[in-house]
Amino acid sequence: MKTPLERYFPHLPDIQQQQFELLEKLYVEWNEKINVVSRKDISNLTLHHILHSLSIAKYILFKPHTTIMDAGTGGGFPGIPLAILFPEVQFTLVDSIGKKIKVVEDIAQTLQLSNVVTLHTRFETVTGTFDFITGRAVSNLHQFIPRVKNRVKKNGFNALPNGILYLTGGETTPATTYLRSCIDTYPLSSIFEEPWFSTKKLLHLYNFF
Repeated sequence: MKTPLERYFPHLPDIQQQQFELLEKLYVEWNEKINVVSRKDISNLTLHHILHSLSIAKYILFKPHTTIMDAGTGGGFPGIPLAILFPEVQFTLVDSIGKKIKVVEDIAQTLQLSNVVTLHTRFETVTGTFDFITGRAVSNLHQFIPRVKNRVKKNGFNALPNGILYLTGGETTPATTYLRSCIDTYPLSSIFEEPWFSTKKLLHLYNFF
């Protein structure tokens, strides 16, 4: 029987398949030392964390040399799975919690992800600009957006306009009303059949300059 990863991403090169297999083992090992993923949820690592992160790739295939900041990456989601999938894209993974960024750095090094940079700091203090900012239930959207929107490059070269790619669940309308004209919402239930994804969605926020 195929794994969920094999079903939804059936044409991965061997090296990426091996990296994802090792990724699962590394998170299980680290989670015994540090609570990177909820211990109640570690058995659902592939579905709830890896596939959830990779859902972004169902809506945009980042072109080489794209730059992405994963703001509040926590244990490395969605940054690490996306960095495996897009080895020619540069990822900057940022978190203010030292023990978590240490785990992310170790995992990136073990997987030999040369396209990953880790920063132990608050993401709103990061300088420079990026094509996309990713986030995964980091904070309330009305708090998250102002903290990162000035870090987005104005001119892009991907199929989607430069902006914020935010993974969330549940109702988001009140927090995003003032950006109604520049939000596209993608329900993850349209690509994943598992019930867990029924309320999950990807928000693409752009043109807020």
